Amino acid sequence: MGFSVLMKKASLVGAFFVSAICFGPAWALCPAPVGLPVVAVKQVVDGDTLRLADGRSVRLIGINTPEVAHKGRPAQPFAEQAKRRLQALVAASSGRVAVQVGQQAKDHYGRTLAHVYDDQGHNLEARLLAEGLGFQVAIAPNVALLECQQAAERTARAAREGVWRDAPILTAAKLNDSGFALVQGRVIKVEQNRGGLWLQLDGPLVLQVANKALPAFDPKALRALRGRSVEARGWVIDRARSGKPQAGQARWMLPLTHPAMLEVRP
Repeated sequence: MGFSVLMKKASLVGAFFVSAICFGPAWALCPAPVGLPVVAVKQVVDGDTLRLADGRSVRLIGINTPEVAHKGRPAQPFAEQAKRRLQALVAASSGRVAVQVGQQAKDHYGRTLAHVYDDQGHNLEARLLAEGLGFQVAIAPNVALLECQQAAERTARAAREGVWRDAPILTAAKLNDSGFALVQGRVIKVEQNRGGLWLQLDGPLVLQVANKALPAFDPKALRALRGRSVEARGWVIDRARSGKPQAGQARWMLPLTHPAMLEVRP
């Protein structure tokens, strides 16, 4: 199992995971706060997006599910399963959910960012993660449920459920498209400049920690990663789309905005 060494303060993720095993399903450990507004769901758009009866489009916090068919692209594996499962969970909650808007309330598409709960107070993102129907993502400042959602994902990963049935982890050399990915590689170079701190992997991929994100990391620990194997997750950017990369630059870039997006591997 990987472990993060990049938080400024030690986390209790390991202890939390043990608690999840001992005291019940991981998804049950993200209970709803009291007094949240309850809203009817008009439509389940995909595995991580709802359209509410009040007109809001809600992007679930803490999970990224496989993409459904869109603009000529076929559905990714488990995309339809994630959508149908979310539909079933909403239906079992009488078509109504409790909504907790995140500290950052909107994304760049104008969607409301929120945690969503059923009528039993269970967090639906954690439920999907525990069933292997999506990947946990941590995007600051909306990380209030990070630890319990990580625990939920770990149960699915350990059992090889859903998206974890066939290892979805790529090497940098196998990247052939932008978008969400889990990537493993060895750090061969670490450098810092005006753009932030950069970790070059053993392939055409560089991990970037921009200056505005650096306060959440331990720069000394990042520099010590040279020669270590790491697993990174997030949205890969094709730098060739905005012009040919400069000589010596990797084609692919994965921005890291939170320490939970990077783990050291054995």
